[in-house]
Amino acid sequence: MLPMDPRRLELLLELSRLGSMHEVADALHITTSTVSQQIAALAREVGTPLLEPDGRRVRLTPAGRRLADHAVTVLAAIETARADLDPDAEPAGEVRVAAFATAVRASLLPVVRTLATDHRDVRLRILEHEPSEAMNLLASDDVDLALTYDYNLAPGTVDRTADAMPLWETAWGLGVPTERRRGRGDALAVFDRFRDEDWIVNSRNTADEDVIRTVASLAGFRPRVTHRADSLELVQDMIVAGLGVGLLPAAQVTAAGVSLIPLTRPEVLLRAFAVTRRGRAAWPPLALVLELLGAGPRDQHLARR
Repeated sequence: MLPMDPRRLELLLELSRLGSMHEVADALHITTSTVSQQIAALAREVGTPLLEPDGRRVRLTPAGRRLADHAVTVLAAIETARADLDPDAEPAGEVRVAAFATAVRASLLPVVRTLATDHRDVRLRILEHEPSEAMNLLASDDVDLALTYDYNLAPGTVDRTADAMPLWETAWGLGVPTERRRGRGDALAVFDRFRDEDWIVNSRNTADEDVIRTVASLAGFRPRVTHRADSLELVQDMIVAGLGVGLLPAAQVTAAGVSLIPLTRPEVLLRAFAVTRRGRAAWPPLALVLELLGAGPRDQHLARR
């Protein structure tokens, strides 16, 4: 058996994740023929077929799937080895971060200020993205760190090639017109009072809609999701305009005309995470940023897929 080229292992792993050579080529900015040739070369290296026909497409053979599983560990070990070449070096370089807007304000901007004062050789490049967008950028190696979120009632997943660390969590309530605010507590009873209202959800993520549908289902009705908006400020403006009700963070100051009804039994919690590609967290500039963010050990709430 010939030595395996790590670059070819990466292509195989991307193919197992994305499912098509064309998508792998687009993600890695190479040609489809290059992907095909390199995986064919990898098959010769290991001495067994890695792909088989699947209609007009191809899929991994059982051996290909096993090798893709091993590739996760091999590539992570290579990344760790690179980071360990000079573990005592002073952190320096640019850390690319994709994060949702609240995490940018609450978590990243304080880190920016600290870096500017105490670690001037480390810089952040920040891109505002919803979790699925951020995770795609992380998987394609276009960012080094993704700050994502899920809800306790709509748990997210993390790819097997990534590590997720918890940052913080915050309670959410139901934002309603002030004149309609009554009571607090039992989420099922609160939702039931607004069963006939239109509901406002995020336009770039489905997590809050999943929460609303879950709680509404427990309360015995199907919510009428009518409006979608990315900005929480816009959601509040829409509530004031009488367009419906929607979830809002309990810690956020509400606009005039909007009141927040706390939810319990079940409570609704947004959970924020710092996600890195496996083996990358030891890179000194990224390790420093994670330390400043207060990222903890790998989280058990995010399912691994």
